[in-house]
Amino acid sequence: MYVLNTWYVAAWSNEVDRKPVKRVICEQPLVLFRTQNGTPVALADRCAHRAFPLSEGRTIGDSIECGYHGFTYGADGMCTKVPAQSTIPERAKVRKYPLVEKDGWIWAWMGDADLADPADVPDTHWMNDPEWATVTHSFHFKCRAGLIHDNLLDLTHESFLHKTTVGDDYIYEHGITVEVEGSVVSVDRLMPSVAAPPLYADTMDARGLFDRFHCTEFFVPNLHVLHSGITGEGRPREEGYLIKVLNGITPIDEHNSWYYYAFSRNFAVDDSQATEDLRVGLNTVLQEDAEALEAQEIGMQTRPAGEFDVLIAQDGGVAKARRILSTLLKREQAAAAARPVAGARA
Repeated sequence: MYVLNTWYVAAWSNEVDRKPVKRVICEQPLVLFRTQNGTPVALADRCAHRAFPLSEGRTIGDSIECGYHGFTYGADGMCTKVPAQSTIPERAKVRKYPLVEKDGWIWAWMGDADLADPADVPDTHWMNDPEWATVTHSFHFKCRAGLIHDNLLDLTHESFLHKTTVGDDYIYEHGITVEVEGSVVSVDRLMPSVAAPPLYADTMDARGLFDRFHCTEFFVPNLHVLHSGITGEGRPREEGYLIKVLNGITPIDEHNSWYYYAFSRNFAVDDSQATEDLRVGLNTVLQEDAEALEAQEIGMQTRPAGEFDVLIAQDGGVAKARRILSTLLKREQAAAAARPVAGARA
């Protein structure tokens, strides 16, 4: 169902402090908190005693205390105290999840901890670069993660769903170029000699004709980086108004997802009104996406067995990403099947 050997965004850095925070990622409940020196910790949100959520407890020093019977766990997940007795049962421990805090995000590794490599966390440095200004949003989307991936890989929906903000008919009139490198799918679209969309035109005060572009890099299965913007007709992209849209997609369960969104720009960096206009406008875009994908999720659940999507040329990135995701899932399933069963005789 889910690729587990990867990093998923678990929270914004500013969401996690000393008070326990609950998250569910790939159907696994986590409790997040910080130790006294500020280090973020993620443990299974389930006391070993009677499965009471640790997120309903409290932090004491660098430990977390269960709010039901007081079992206390250190940052390594090992039980350090059982108030009702002096001895601690050997099995009194909870799973600890590897974490990486980077660029304002906290990433959690949901699979085999021995495979967790911090170097695999995607680059999102624009959120901390003083040459860029960033607007962020968080949404609980009531749909499977795959629908969000498809939505970001086929941006022709902007022409219909986001008419008042970032959409225009010319988007679907231009084709795409799709490239694959490892597990990264890139979908590039160039729209020459067009007007800037309403939201960008107002923020950039961009009038007249420009070359508009977007290139979505999908780091399967956890992050989309949309390299977007407008530049002078026939001019290199790096000369223009540049935008990096960072989309952290984290599955909750089969029909729900976390959506962590950051919009970084290299223009009007110190303009607080532009930042507020973008915050409001982009919230509208995301709300439109949320409503559309929730309706699509209902349609998927009620679709007859044996009926599948009808893909077209604009879905080239969608098709390649689905194949990569399927390969990653099969690889993990094969590795899990090959592992010896605990307690089995050689």
